[in-house]
Amino acid sequence: MRDRARKPNVGAGLRPAPTPAPRVRRRRRPLRLKGYDYSQAGGYFVTICTYRRKCLFGDVAEDTVRLNEIGAIAQQTWNELPAHYAYVSLDSFVVMPNHVHGIIILAEELDDSSDAVGAGLRPAPTKPHPLSEIVRAFKSFSARAIYRRKRSDGTPVWQRNYYEHVIRDERDLNRIRQYIVGNPACWAEDADNPAVWVRRAPRKP
Repeated sequence: MRDRARKPNVGAGLRPAPTPAPRVRRRRRPLRLKGYDYSQAGGYFVTICTYRRKCLFGDVAEDTVRLNEIGAIAQQTWNELPAHYAYVSLDSFVVMPNHVHGIIILAEELDDSSDAVGAGLRPAPTKPHPLSEIVRAFKSFSARAIYRRKRSDGTPVWQRNYYEHVIRDERDLNRIRQYIVGNPACWAEDADNPAVWVRRAPRKP
């Protein structure tokens, strides 16, 4: 009778070691809090990056962001969000060369008798849209405006996803405000700065 090759035993119950699985493309990790209602009133900190973190919006010099025409479009589009969503108010915001940081405040549900209106002079909904809709609108409005100014080759302006953080309290709010305001001064060491990638890249022997 032919001897069977022994397989190494590992783990609880001394089960045979599993065959290594083929390498697959990593899926995006969900950034949202599971089960959280992102349309409820409160403050939200968001970071939205350009596609492949390309520096589209300008540069930083002497701890100050110098926006180009495209960066100015991103700034203006953000400032106009409350004109499209009556329950949205804005707090600290900064446009960096390849991303934006901002605080969005969602108000309570609007009264049906409210005179507030959204885009196109349509009555504002009684229940606010979720945060994802506000971010989607910002990306869409700004990208269209950028494409009108700059001939598009089909490359997206923004990354598909975004980072968000639910602001817990006043202390959290103030901490994030300071982070946003101080972001340009930290650009030289920012993980999103392409120059940092070059410095940290391993050198060939």
